[in-house]
Amino acid sequence: MPVLRQKVDLLTQQYPPQVMYKLLKNNCISKEYADYQFIQKSKVPTMHFQPSLPRLPIPKLDLTCERYLAAQRPLLIEEAYRKTEYNVNQFRTGVGKQLQDLLKNYDRQNKHTSYISEFWFDAYLRDRKPIPINYNPMLVLHKDERPEYNDQLIRTSNLVISSLRFYKSLKAGLLEPEVFHLNPRKSNTDSFRNICSSLPPSVSWYAAYLFKAYPLDMSQYPNLFNSTRIPEIDKDRLFSNRQGKHITVQYKGHFYAFRVLSDDDDIIPAGQILARLKYVLEHGNSKNEFPVGILTTIERNKWATLRHELGENGNEQALKLIDSALFNVCLDHEELGDDPYGITRNFLHGDGENRWFDKSFSLQISKDGHAAVNFEHAWGDGVAVLRYVQDIYKDSRENPFIHPNSRPYDDAIQNVIRLDMHLTDNLKSNIMQIKGEYKRICKSLEIDYLIFDRIGKNVCKKQAVSPDSVMQLGFQVGYYKMTGKFVPSYESCSTAAFKHGRTETVRPCTTATKAFTLAITSKNKPSDAELKNMISDCSRIHNQLTREAAMGQGFDRHLFALKKFADKTNMVCNIFDDPYYASLNHIILSTSTLNSPAIFAGGFGPVVKDGLGVGYIIKDDHLGVLVTCYPPYQNGSDFIDSLRGTFEELVNLLQKD
Repeated sequence: MPVLRQKVDLLTQQYPPQVMYKLLKNNCISKEYADYQFIQKSKVPTMHFQPSLPRLPIPKLDLTCERYLAAQRPLLIEEAYRKTEYNVNQFRTGVGKQLQDLLKNYDRQNKHTSYISEFWFDAYLRDRKPIPINYNPMLVLHKDERPEYNDQLIRTSNLVISSLRFYKSLKAGLLEPEVFHLNPRKSNTDSFRNICSSLPPSVSWYAAYLFKAYPLDMSQYPNLFNSTRIPEIDKDRLFSNRQGKHITVQYKGHFYAFRVLSDDDDIIPAGQILARLKYVLEHGNSKNEFPVGILTTIERNKWATLRHELGENGNEQALKLIDSALFNVCLDHEELGDDPYGITRNFLHGDGENRWFDKSFSLQISKDGHAAVNFEHAWGDGVAVLRYVQDIYKDSRENPFIHPNSRPYDDAIQNVIRLDMHLTDNLKSNIMQIKGEYKRICKSLEIDYLIFDRIGKNVCKKQAVSPDSVMQLGFQVGYYKMTGKFVPSYESCSTAAFKHGRTETVRPCTTATKAFTLAITSKNKPSDAELKNMISDCSRIHNQLTREAAMGQGFDRHLFALKKFADKTNMVCNIFDDPYYASLNHIILSTSTLNSPAIFAGGFGPVVKDGLGVGYIIKDDHLGVLVTCYPPYQNGSDFIDSLRGTFEELVNLLQKD
């Protein structure tokens, strides 16, 4: 290795972000080398803002109680509401104060993190339900607009290379920090970056704040790579091995592994990656009769037992390779065509035989070049995954290193290993049984979708209403039209503006949305002008709830943490024993949106058997909704039909003078 490279490696171990940027700036590293190894070369080190991020605030107890009652108001009849109100008042003047003090004391003792982080990890890792459908979401990427680049081998190679470039930039501190720019013209500039990078990390957040720019927490990003969830009895654990230099690839139910980084942590040449993926596709002739990936689809305690047996039977090294891989790639041998049903089904759950749902994320690519990311949810939220997906989608299209005329060069047979598992009769029997069980579960899941092109961001903004509030209002009206009921509803909101923030809940069913729903479905409708004013009221209130949630001022996570302390100390709390507390958290309408030019669709399963999982996207000129449910407990197609009619009404109202 050249002397310069030795010096670079030594320096980057000590001061990776600052040193790497200076070396790049001063042309100490060749442009050709940097252009292949790094997806970005940020002036501001990736984790520069992390030490000065504000901490997630603990809301005032009185405010949490008022917000909780406001969320219950549209759902409860008067008598039930009065009982709930009584329990809340008893709580806020009594045991709630003690629990608040315990929580504040805990927060003071853990200033390195947020008050919710440990409890949130614990809740995910203790849940014993299977993780596909129930927890793992999927994000489907748009296809490349150049058909020849959607060849499975070409697209996979470019997405893998872009993923490695993202990884290298993250590790070297050259990935752009995630910043929300309130006024991009003023803050998304070179001068902003120069000022922030010149300041110590301990104060850099405050400088960004003066620009009305809000750096976001990036503590989850390292867990994108070399990480997995490992099943254990009663509580799983998250595992990371930062030394892994390989990826795993699944094809026809078989596992393969090969190096993608050199001993010096450099990405190997693109032609070698192409050759190794080509080898997998050409040598996976027969489908694996006993695919171990199917085991990641089952109840977690059972999987923990079977994984232990798998390791004891001589497969420990293979499992270590899967666990420590940078990421997993699922090469599917079926074409999906352009049918949204088939595309979303394949990437949300598939048949489970060519998946490893425990991995932090898996890149999934169909034979005809559709691509998606399916990710395990315990380690992190959609913010980190969305950033990764956006960056690799953009990079793989704008800077492809593999082209239709690219030639593979590598002695792949020496560099690709197939992970053949040694299976006992018990493991084989379980695999066969689980294949059938998983097939039945997937078959019972209904998936429906709506693409509505009469309304989008442009229409909403022209009428000065929030696009997201219109979407959520549509869900409330649509569900009421279908069932005649108002139900507990959930919209996920990131609290990444704070150190180790996770998510908070926005409760979209409000007294305002209820009033509008009853008005627009009444035989004696108010005037169009009155209804339009009511839409504005709904938008204003929804914006307020969203703003409060993003600023750590929701009530759900606060009550969740207080309940944890009540359980630990065996304190009797009528608020938590109240059946209406349980019913509010039995989420019928679970909704989430991740908007990005890279995303074709996003989806997840319902969180309760009688619920609906609603993933949605709002574009400038249209909206898209993907709904999952389990008939006969819910009817997704009826809900979609109801939504279509509802959005017709809403757009007609909005466009009237």
